[in-house]
Amino acid sequence: MALGAPALVSVLGRKAFLVMALAPASAAVYALSWTTRVMEGVHPTEVTQWVPGLGLELAFRMDTLSWLMLLLVGGVGALVLVYCSAYFSPTASGLGRFGAVLTAFAGAMVGLVTSDDMLLLFIFWELTTVFSYLLIGHYADRKASRRAAMQAIVVTTAGGLAMLVGVVILGVQGGTFRLSEIIADPPTGGAVTAAIVCLLAGAASKAALIPLHFWLPAAMAAPTPVSAYLHAAAMVKAGVYLVARFAPAYSDTTVWRTIVIVLGVGTLLVGGYRALRQHDLKLVLAFGTVSQLGLIVLLVGLGTRSAALAGLAMIGAHAMFKASLFLVVGVVDAATGTRDLRRLTGVGRALPLTALAGGLATASMIGLPPLAGYVAKEAALESLLHGEGPAWVNTVVLVGVVVGSMFTVAYGVRFFWGAFATKRHVAAAVARANEHVRVEAVTKDAAAQGTAASSAPAQRGTGFLPDDEPIDPARIHRQPALLVWPALVLALLGLATALVPHFGEDLLAPYADTYPVGEPGHLVLWAGFTPALGLTVLILGVGAVLFWQRNAVERFQASLWTGPEADRTYRRIMRRLDEVAADVTAVTQRGSLPFYLGAILVVLVAGPGLLMFIGGQWPEQVKAWDRPAQVAAVAAICVASILAARSRRRLKAVILVGIAGYGNAMLFLLHGAPDLALTQVLVETITLVVMVLVLRRLPPYFSNRPLVASRWVRLGLGVAVGVVMMGFALTVPLARVASPISLDFPAEAYIHGYGKNIVNVTLVDIRAWDTMGEISVLLVAATGVASLVFLRTRSGEILRERNATSSGAATPGIWANEEDPGAALRRRGVDQATEAGKQPRMLVWLSAGRTLAPQRRSVIFEVVTRVLFHSMIVFAIFLLFSGHNAPGGGFAAGLVVGIALIVRYLAGGRYELGEAAPVHPGLLLGTGLFLSVGVGLIGLFMGKSVLLSTAIDISLPLIGTVHLVTSLFFDVGVFLVVVGLVLDILRTLGAEIDRQAEASAREDAGPMEAMEPDQIGGGRR
Repeated sequence: MALGAPALVSVLGRKAFLVMALAPASAAVYALSWTTRVMEGVHPTEVTQWVPGLGLELAFRMDTLSWLMLLLVGGVGALVLVYCSAYFSPTASGLGRFGAVLTAFAGAMVGLVTSDDMLLLFIFWELTTVFSYLLIGHYADRKASRRAAMQAIVVTTAGGLAMLVGVVILGVQGGTFRLSEIIADPPTGGAVTAAIVCLLAGAASKAALIPLHFWLPAAMAAPTPVSAYLHAAAMVKAGVYLVARFAPAYSDTTVWRTIVIVLGVGTLLVGGYRALRQHDLKLVLAFGTVSQLGLIVLLVGLGTRSAALAGLAMIGAHAMFKASLFLVVGVVDAATGTRDLRRLTGVGRALPLTALAGGLATASMIGLPPLAGYVAKEAALESLLHGEGPAWVNTVVLVGVVVGSMFTVAYGVRFFWGAFATKRHVAAAVARANEHVRVEAVTKDAAAQGTAASSAPAQRGTGFLPDDEPIDPARIHRQPALLVWPALVLALLGLATALVPHFGEDLLAPYADTYPVGEPGHLVLWAGFTPALGLTVLILGVGAVLFWQRNAVERFQASLWTGPEADRTYRRIMRRLDEVAADVTAVTQRGSLPFYLGAILVVLVAGPGLLMFIGGQWPEQVKAWDRPAQVAAVAAICVASILAARSRRRLKAVILVGIAGYGNAMLFLLHGAPDLALTQVLVETITLVVMVLVLRRLPPYFSNRPLVASRWVRLGLGVAVGVVMMGFALTVPLARVASPISLDFPAEAYIHGYGKNIVNVTLVDIRAWDTMGEISVLLVAATGVASLVFLRTRSGEILRERNATSSGAATPGIWANEEDPGAALRRRGVDQATEAGKQPRMLVWLSAGRTLAPQRRSVIFEVVTRVLFHSMIVFAIFLLFSGHNAPGGGFAAGLVVGIALIVRYLAGGRYELGEAAPVHPGLLLGTGLFLSVGVGLIGLFMGKSVLLSTAIDISLPLIGTVHLVTSLFFDVGVFLVVVGLVLDILRTLGAEIDRQAEASAREDAGPMEAMEPDQIGGGRR
């Protein structure tokens, strides 16, 4: 569904969100269908092997906790997507991307809460981090959104990495990564204690616990549906889920209880305290969410059965009332254009259904009966009154929860009052503003039409109000039903579930009973006159007083020293980190590639090289060579390398390096590896040509000064690295403790790859995944080179000879602006032939040869090119089809075709290249990669692994049986990618640089001349 979301939006517009809602709704329906069996203790499990060699598997299991989370993730997600269909404007941009990411996020959450493998859980955990980053930063043009998204991903990714450390430690210590097995038989020890701390650090980052709570209020820059889903029922609940999942195993440890109590109580108090002074409705809910998350983490992590039952009930209640409240804020914002509670008045009368939803959800949040929040909070107070820990700890926790709940009542009533109440002082301000508008309207009627003085008040009268003016209730319009009903449904569900608390207890008690200590808890709507009820009355009373004295509370908070705020501390740390990174980069990244390479090589020599010479195991006998030809090849390589290291001219160095490469090819051939030798020769040839093309735009010397000392340093370092690498070649084979895998390559290549050329079969079958990655890198490299070189927009334009325009110049053609010493001789021959009454004979050896200026043409080169080009193409085809059993293959064949194209380009110029290959290189690159991937799926369809070769025998009339191997088509894909890469390089580093250099060489070249086609002329054809 996520992949098809953009297409759905392009067809259905914002109504596509109704279709997308089916995806999370299906998860909720699935959970509901298993309700009875989950209550009976039946936990569905699905396991599929993923990477058997590494022990990775796709293991999913649904117990009571997973059932609850799956129901919330699916149900709330479906309602939020329905809400989106009316929330966004029909002309809003990016809806396809938003819908895809939101649906994908729901899918990641489904995978997270049902994973029974800890590594798989981590993968889904990180997916939610990435998707939340994209959702929070949906409004990419707003700085606040970009900053909030970056803040969220930095904090949660850091926590995720800490969690990964804990997961690995637990898996190693427990001997399994199965979550259910770890919980059933938890490992112990000092390492496990460190793992517990890491797991709780990950949970704290996701659940926005102090001191990492600051990212959640900042994330309110996201669209309201994102806040309603991610920060009420999904993303932040992932941290709560992690605590609840591991609590039955480790809640009895001291480190667990200490961290949970400190973070839970602290977050509960800090979030509630901060919510009391917010004026933005979303920020009131955001800090309220932080506070509520602290309470939930405290309950599910405390370790007692009764607290766990209350925590599970609070998870469900919180998802319903907080998601409803966020959606209500979206309705109010859409109807009034503001979320500032100081400007709102009379909204409840204008939007009665929205006010009803907000009232029910607020009542549930502050703990009024008969709503789900009240049932859960009563169970929590009852549990804390009968705590299992030390008395002073129980007292601290109970007092913290009571005070935090008082804050909840205060900011909850403040939210409802600010959003929906009719405020007398605001109404009076609205009346004064309307009176001012009427006076201005009279003035406008009396004034002349079109004056500037009357235009501004007219705009105010039509509803364009400054940010600090109150909202007139008369201008509030009713909102669509799809925008109102999702919030009302969630609020009513909070009422309905509270009326049947015993049903919720039956559903949630099985998981609460897995906790190690404590008496079972109960969910009841009325338990009589108990101490818990007395605390509830106290909480409601004090909370009401705090709201009544809200102005005094705000002044009191403003008078206190706030201390360092977490958000500012984070920004300060990130700023200092950037400064340190800049300083380190200034020292280490000097912009010199020789310096970088030299540093790497020095470390190689001083580190592994020195250790090798000190403690390495050396062979007892070394044979210097098998035949004298090897000595000659090595001597050529050494001489070329020494001269290259001492060279000052770039071209000289490139040629010498090429000679060294050809010497290596000779060594391959002498050692019986003709396939490697052929590939090496072809690669060196193309590399040499490409380097020469690049050098045309570079200075001839590496440096303007003859730095003799630096040349000796390069030579010394090169010799040292050569000696170290030679030592590695001698010592590394002696360090092997197992049989090399290459011993099985010949048999594997023939039996499974159906080929005798081990090198080629390795590329297209045994190591096909590596080849797939390499050709992908080639495609990216070609795209990057073209993007750097092309000044014009890169398109499908192919330079053909017929598209060149005639200049009518005396010496026509490309590069015609250069001096032509032989022009008089050519002109003399033409004039003599004309006087004799003969037509000058001008043979055409190349299709676009006439586009070159005469002084740039070589008849001998053109004739040789005409003779060799087609032979090289035929030879390449031979290499392509014979490479499976003989030297060759798609890579070598592609290089041969590339060399043939290079010859055509060098002989006839850029228009000749277009005539030789009238196809866009991007088409070849994309087709090659697509063909390789498509062929890889054939093995899957045949019941084998992806990219595994399959032999197919086809009987053809007159020909007989044709034995085909699917890897041949993979090889064809490699062939196309290599040809496309060479063609793209020739078009960029060759043809395009030619055109730019020629345009810049003209003295009268204008700034737009590089955008114009070439002007050519020439003789008859």
